Amino acid sequence: MPRTVTLTHDYPAPARPVWDIATDIDSYKEAMGKLIVFDGLPSGTISEGQTLDVRVSLFGIMPWQDYSMTVETCDHTAMTFQSDEKGAGIKSWRHHLSVIDTPTGSRLIDSVEIDAGALTFFFAWWAGIVYRARHKPRLRMLARGGWSDSPA
Repeated sequence: MPRTVTLTHDYPAPARPVWDIATDIDSYKEAMGKLIVFDGLPSGTISEGQTLDVRVSLFGIMPWQDYSMTVETCDHTAMTFQSDEKGAGIKSWRHHLSVIDTPTGSRLIDSVEIDAGALTFFFAWWAGIVYRARHKPRLRMLARGGWSDSPA
């Protein structure tokens, strides 16, 4: 049975630079750190209709596995995207991301519906770890871009 994991993170910067970081593939690699290492991830900005076929390794030490992400929708004006992902033991990983302005900056919302059969609970737990881990690197990237006075 699929499970949905939703996380929100607030940033002391306008929504646009947060969106730019969240959709920049090179920034994505930095935000993931060593949790998940990629082979074959291109550079650039994600776009609607794009499919990323890569290989992934947990921590760079676990065996490499095929993984595919198709960007179903990506609206750079509304700052929202929906992807459908699979591989590495996951039947379906449907990720919806949106960034909105708030009175103190912006909020990034990740909502992921996961189906990994008997391992769904484990992958939902892992999703929480992965999406929380992206927050501090994104704060550092925003600070480097001049969008934050506070160290991350």
